[in-house]
Amino acid sequence: MIRQIVRIDEELCNGCGVCVAPCAEGAIQMVNGKAKVIREELCDGAGFCIGVCPTGALTIEEREAPAFDEHAAEAEMVKRGTTYIKQTCHICGAGEDIQVLLPCRKAGESLWVCTRCLPALIHG
Repeated sequence: MIRQIVRIDEELCNGCGVCVAPCAEGAIQMVNGKAKVIREELCDGAGFCIGVCPTGALTIEEREAPAFDEHAAEAEMVKRGTTYIKQTCHICGAGEDIQVLLPCRKAGESLWVCTRCLPALIHG
């Protein structure tokens, strides 16, 4: 099947691991000091990991890949105890249980911002 899936450029990956947490399904893990998509069927192609990468190593590509397996992803989240990864807005501290959060980059950092604080971030 042709679908969107995350691609990690090993040359650009610095091994920081910040892309692992946004991948709640567990498709991305650290292997020998580099981020890797270890099970393509766990990658939903949503790309929440992309915005947090400090080196631009992650992209979305369209290619032949196994279909996303929602049941396997849910089982993996339960197994790893990551059914809910709490993220917070770097400005006000609101969690995703209160506000919609978006990944952003500021001064070389990968952060999260809520939709309430986003206009102030954009307009200063």
